[in-house]
Amino acid sequence: MMDPQIERKLIEIMRVIHESDKPIGARAIADELNNRGYDIGERAVRYHLRILDERGFTHKHGYAGRTLTELGESEMSDALIGDRFGFVISRIEEMAFRTTYNPETNDGVVAVNISYFDKDDLETVIDVISYTAHSGYMISPKVRIFEEGDELIPLPPGKVGIATVCSVTFDGLLLKAGIPVEPAYGGILQMEKRKPARFIDLISYSGTSIDPIQIFMSRKTTSVLEVLEKGEGKILANIRQINSSAYDSAREVIKIAEKAGLGGCFPPGNIDETLLGAPVETGKFGIAVVGGINGICALEETGIKIETNPVSTVMEYRTLSEI
Repeated sequence: MMDPQIERKLIEIMRVIHESDKPIGARAIADELNNRGYDIGERAVRYHLRILDERGFTHKHGYAGRTLTELGESEMSDALIGDRFGFVISRIEEMAFRTTYNPETNDGVVAVNISYFDKDDLETVIDVISYTAHSGYMISPKVRIFEEGDELIPLPPGKVGIATVCSVTFDGLLLKAGIPVEPAYGGILQMEKRKPARFIDLISYSGTSIDPIQIFMSRKTTSVLEVLEKGEGKILANIRQINSSAYDSAREVIKIAEKAGLGGCFPPGNIDETLLGAPVETGKFGIAVVGGINGICALEETGIKIETNPVSTVMEYRTLSEI
């Protein structure tokens, strides 16, 4: 049996090929995987592509690149689905581990989401994300803009990119403080009078092969603009579970982070009690954290076309600027 790590990379390569509307080459695949936070070079991608070719999952179109075969499409959606369960949690744990940000010194890296949009929409993007972030519905008002030619994030022609701080950054801060934290749910949080009322829909991280936040985003179920304008509506939020013994320590970490400008955490729930209608395991308490891409949801609600890779990579916090 092949190493699970290799199988996992094969799945991600197949996903990149599947999402491309034309044959895609090893270099472009490697660039996209790096955008998603995978440290894999072009040579390694070629090695994995040979494996996929041998299995009959990919078809090579000369120098143009590869597409998935019918067998490959079927295998990605069916035979390999079991290997992807739990992968979302592994991805979050990996990004949390890579987070090194210290809010007391303002040094280190944070987890970020990367989004792409048309150049002509830049002014609107900045306005809406600034409004959302400064209203408290994102993790931080600090972002980083990428334009064509930027070596860190390759961009398609005519596109601009923006990095927004991901809620996984809190997982990293808690982890560095010696506090085990478990991704429990992603969901739609109903806001009333600008305060969290209840979760109206939840997806467990342990039971899906796709990031729950990405699922809800694709369903276009938010009404972030209404929350911004009227204080009533639906936003994206996550629930993390923490052992009861770390209750006071977790509150202290959140307080320090807020002083450094990292917000979006609602008050922790009580031990052994549900949180905003979401179940919490015995001996633990829950913390609800706003989704780092609520500003992106607000933009989509305006009609702007924008593509987002949640929990994409890590980035030096000092390289981000307040929007």
